[in-house]
Amino acid sequence: MSPLTDIEQAIAALLDAPPYALAPRQRHDALLALLKQELQYACDRNLQFRNYVQHWPVNSSTASAIADLPYLPVSAFKTDPPLSLVAASDVKRVLRSSSTSGQVPSRVVLDAATARRMTRGVVTIIRDFIGAARRPYLVVDVAENVEPRAELGARGAAIQGLGSFATETACCLRHDEAGALSLDLDQLLACVDKWKQAEGLVYGFTYVIWTHLVEPLRRRGITLGLHNVHVLHSGGWKRLEQQAVTRDAFIRNVAEVFGCRPERVIDYYGMVENVGVVYPDCEQGNKHVPAFAEVIIRNPLTLAPVEAGEQGLVQVCSVLPTSFPGFLLLTDDLAELVGDDGCRCGRRGTHFRFKRRVPKVEVRGCGNLEAARHPQAQEEVAWVM
Repeated sequence: MSPLTDIEQAIAALLDAPPYALAPRQRHDALLALLKQELQYACDRNLQFRNYVQHWPVNSSTASAIADLPYLPVSAFKTDPPLSLVAASDVKRVLRSSSTSGQVPSRVVLDAATARRMTRGVVTIIRDFIGAARRPYLVVDVAENVEPRAELGARGAAIQGLGSFATETACCLRHDEAGALSLDLDQLLACVDKWKQAEGLVYGFTYVIWTHLVEPLRRRGITLGLHNVHVLHSGGWKRLEQQAVTRDAFIRNVAEVFGCRPERVIDYYGMVENVGVVYPDCEQGNKHVPAFAEVIIRNPLTLAPVEAGEQGLVQVCSVLPTSFPGFLLLTDDLAELVGDDGCRCGRRGTHFRFKRRVPKVEVRGCGNLEAARHPQAQEEVAWVM
């Protein structure tokens, strides 16, 4: 049996496990063993990466903790060509984060197996929060972002990634004569009338939901009465923070407009370099890490792992990719470690609270992610970011 076959079978076992049921030690040991295999596999396939790992102060083959394994800064993916563990002919898609003028985007390569795994990872996570049943799907965006295309931005990718939950899909935004986004109130109210009693799903970018749906409806005094809906949102907090919109205010007003309970408004955190893993808020306000991933919070000065209740830099860990070395990545984000078990929601494992981007660090723009089609690509990939 080849090393890659062993790795794929171990990844499949973790994907098959309940995402938030493993005891911390059991999950840690399974992840540690698999990450060691993946690091060796990556070293065998990329000389640059092998050189980096060989100069790490701790020997990865004898490390006794995930926190001791060699991690990359997310900036390592701002290279051309991107870091890869597969032949160019096996690359099916290149995912590229957006960037502001003059900044270099992150780029990660996906082969067919990694793409399928990452789609499955996101579906597994979201299913635990909203259930597996298919349901009507309201997209707070324009119809163009629902249509399959060779190149996908973040909004289109996120929208399509949740499509497996949909029995039918409708969009409630349109472009006005000036090309700006505006609410299609007639379409929205038609969906509300049709789906009033359904266990519905709504998705949109955070600032899009607030700016183009919640605020216009509040000004009109309209509430939708969709008591059974789940509202998922991601990205765009920077814009709302500039408008002094707090998370509590966002949740409260979204819930009031839709007519659902506040715990049905779910924010999740993710990034292109960690594609395939998202971190939704539970009803306690904590972001949870699934069985096939880990999050370590590190002191910004010493880079040592922090204790519960302390804040630091977020390190994300994932066993899903085998086409690029995205196993262990130190981000530019700050979060508070809440604990490694015992959340009152009942989900086991690491849970944390996102705080903010590190001051004066360039904005990665993961909220406007683009997927660049590889010239030899033939396979469409659905994923959520």
